[in-house]
Amino acid sequence: MIKMKILRNILLIILANVLIFTVAVYIVGDNLYKNTLGDSTLEEVIDDIRLNSNYVEYEDLPQNYINAVIAVEDHRYRNHGAIDLIAIGRAIYVNITNFELREGGSTITQQVAKNIFYMDDEHVVARKSAEILTALDLEKEYNKDEILELYVNTIYFGDGYYGIKEACEGYLDKEVSEMSLADCTMLAGVPNAPSVYAPTVNADLTRSRQEKVISSMVEYNYLNKNDADELINNLDNYYDKMSF
Repeated sequence: MIKMKILRNILLIILANVLIFTVAVYIVGDNLYKNTLGDSTLEEVIDDIRLNSNYVEYEDLPQNYINAVIAVEDHRYRNHGAIDLIAIGRAIYVNITNFELREGGSTITQQVAKNIFYMDDEHVVARKSAEILTALDLEKEYNKDEILELYVNTIYFGDGYYGIKEACEGYLDKEVSEMSLADCTMLAGVPNAPSVYAPTVNADLTRSRQEKVISSMVEYNYLNKNDADELINNLDNYYDKMSF
C-alpha cells in the first residue's frame, strides 16, 4: 500500500512538471508570436507577401512540382492539420535510435510559419512553440493549396534565391510553368539543405537528393516506377546540359 502511494505521488509530480513545462512553453511561444506580429495581423503579413512581383499562384505551379514537394517534404500533408503527431513520433524514434538528428517532424505549414516569421530566432523552444501556434492560425485562415503556395514562395533555394520563381530563373533560366519533370524533382529537393543540395554547390549531391525525391514520388504514388526509372536513367544527360 505504501509503495502504491509512493508510485502515485511520483506520477503526480511527473504530471505536474509536464503540465508546468507545457504551459511555460506555450507562454514563451505565444509571446514570441505576438511580438513578431507586432501591430500587424497574420492576414496583413500574408497579403504583403502575395504582393511580391515574384509571387507565383498555386494554379501556375506544375502539378509535378506540387507532387514532388509533398512527396519529399510532408507526404501526409493533405491528411493532417497544422502538426503531424505521427511524423513527430517517427522523427523522435529515428533520432533516438540513431543517436543523432536525422529526421524532423515539421509539417509544411510549420515550415511556412518558420520561413515567414522565425528564420533568425535562435531560441529553439520558443521558436518551435511559436511555429506551432502560427501554423494553427494558418490552417484556420487558409486552405491547403494556399498554404502550399506560401511555402514554395517563401522557401530558400540557395544562391540568394527565395521562392520558386527566383530559383527557376536563377538555376534554370526558365519560367515556373516551363519546368520539366526533371526540373521539378531537382528543385523540390534543394530547400531541405540549400548549402548542400544547391546545384551550384555540389551537383552530385543535388542529383542524389533528386533521386530521393523521385523515390518518394514513386513510394507515395505520384509517379510510376517505369517513368521514374526512365527519368533517373536520363539524369546524366540532364546534368550535362545544365550550366549551374
